[in-house]
Amino acid sequence: MSFAQFTLTDENIDLQKELVLKTLQENKKRIEELLKIEPKTYDNFVRPLQLMEERLGFYFSPIAHLNYVKNSPKTQEVYNALLPQLSSYHTELGQNVQIYEALKVIAQEPLEQERRKVVRDMLLEFELSGVGLDPKSKERLKAINVELSELTSAFAQNLLKATDAYEMIITDPKEVEGMPQSELEAAKVEGGWRFTLKQPSYIAYMTYGPSRKRREELYKAYVTRAPENEELIDKILSLRHEKANLLGFRNYAQLSLETKMAQSPEAVVEFLQDLAKRSKKQAQAELEELQEFAKKQGFEQKLQAYDLAYWSERLKIAKLDVDDERYRPYFEKEATLEGLFTFLHKLFKLEFHKVDTPVWHESVSCYEISLPHRLVGRLYVDLEAREGKRGGAWMDEWVSHHMDEKGEIVRPIAYIVANFAPSTKETPSLLRPDDVVTLFHEMGHALHHLLSEVKEPAVSGIAGVEWDAVEFPSQFLENFAYEEEVLKLFARHYQTGQPLSKEMIAKLKNSKNFLSAMAMVRQLEFGLFDMLVHMDYPVDVQEVLDLVREEVSVLKPPPYNKFQWSFGHIFAGGYAAGYYSYKWAEVLSADAFFMFVDNGIYNDEIAESYLQEILCKGGSREAMESFKAFAKREPSSDALLKLCGIDE
Repeated sequence: MSFAQFTLTDENIDLQKELVLKTLQENKKRIEELLKIEPKTYDNFVRPLQLMEERLGFYFSPIAHLNYVKNSPKTQEVYNALLPQLSSYHTELGQNVQIYEALKVIAQEPLEQERRKVVRDMLLEFELSGVGLDPKSKERLKAINVELSELTSAFAQNLLKATDAYEMIITDPKEVEGMPQSELEAAKVEGGWRFTLKQPSYIAYMTYGPSRKRREELYKAYVTRAPENEELIDKILSLRHEKANLLGFRNYAQLSLETKMAQSPEAVVEFLQDLAKRSKKQAQAELEELQEFAKKQGFEQKLQAYDLAYWSERLKIAKLDVDDERYRPYFEKEATLEGLFTFLHKLFKLEFHKVDTPVWHESVSCYEISLPHRLVGRLYVDLEAREGKRGGAWMDEWVSHHMDEKGEIVRPIAYIVANFAPSTKETPSLLRPDDVVTLFHEMGHALHHLLSEVKEPAVSGIAGVEWDAVEFPSQFLENFAYEEEVLKLFARHYQTGQPLSKEMIAKLKNSKNFLSAMAMVRQLEFGLFDMLVHMDYPVDVQEVLDLVREEVSVLKPPPYNKFQWSFGHIFAGGYAAGYYSYKWAEVLSADAFFMFVDNGIYNDEIAESYLQEILCKGGSREAMESFKAFAKREPSSDALLKLCGIDE
């Protein structure tokens, strides 16, 4: 089985751009040919449409990926030049009445489940692309889509530039006193220490930096990044609202939910508010405990947002004896990754083999994955932070599992990306316990994509999965990160080989729900803000955020906090009016997790059922159907509060 190789660089990216443009032209020609076929069937019409889309993604995905992980003026130029072309093409395609009418006829045929879902999804996509609109409205919608793709890309680019541009140089040793040696080593520059807004560096100073003045300085820079995004947010919200109205929806939130499990924006708001109500009392108590602890340590002021990470870490050490710095030597990046592979072998019988293939950076590895009875696919792993790399962590796909035009199975390819502390000459990349959770989370997404056995690319892997269920497999897997049976597989000191002691594992697991209600209301704040800001227009973004914070938050941030300027998930990613999905899916993931824990983690029967009914089925049926096929019942939201240790 041969896999495509990732050989894209700044030097040859123009050739790849030409391939994308050529494919767009070929696809348009092919559509004209397909429309002449009579009678149109699933095999001679729907399959070719899907395969054309897969081929286009095959050429464009590496360009988008390189722009995220090795951003340069060249990747930016090519990526931004292609966005309007792709947007225009997809809008035209989605507004093609002849294709839509043909699909409606094919939908009446007796199709098997997988194919039925493809056609149903496609029909909905056409309706949401404005297939039923008059010519003038269609043109307007096309222009809106092109402009939105440019604005969201500009939002992400502004954020990346602002993050890369800032640095805080410290020369006074007092201002780094007591900070972990590994963090100081990573920050060392000539004459002092350099801290940036990149995740590992920012978190390091906010968690351990002894100077409150410096913490606020760094925090202020972080929450006021990319002020030019304010104007973009207004334009994005205006265009989204206009788009929703054109398509017959009251607001963008309604339009967004058409492809999700949730029934209405109001139902989502109610769901989030209910969780907030059930969590706020405990969140308040947690904050009071933190304030009391800081006071006992001689800190007389009222806690502010830039004090939280610092005092939380100190309370965690004092109360639970859990110090991230003591754990990091046990989570060396490569050993942790290998340990995760071992865990997945024990759980699902998966095998991971490192392969020698071209990669975009020397710290990236590639693995071939197989099950006892089949080759699964390939996974690229890129975990260390560096300049020119978008912040955060994510999984992305390059190739879907599907059957090609020759009837042969094409194996999937995925990427996992994170921003963990980079290795230095003295120290390898050492992960915080939170990073281990992130790694498990992204692997959950990757498995959902890679383990698919679906033949139709439009519903293979995470394609076709409702957006508010897409986080289910990732959150499910992250729940295992602190389990003793799992940590025993890989948590060893990188220098001595000493395993993490039973006592340290117990403490880590015990800390899993440390300040969990405060974390819960923070996520609910993001989810409510996202939903409400998309339910009305015109909208005062800051006012909505302030009102949500009033209702949900237990610690109000300073007035200069402009969190919305860097909320890339909803203004530059796919989570617009969908950020609530993290909590929605957590209900499914918590419930599934307890099925394993309550019956022994390595339970072959339950693992096989999860593998077959959730992972292998991809988006070939409704997510709720898949959950019920696995659990033999409806999910219960009580499992989420139990998992988070929240007592109502």
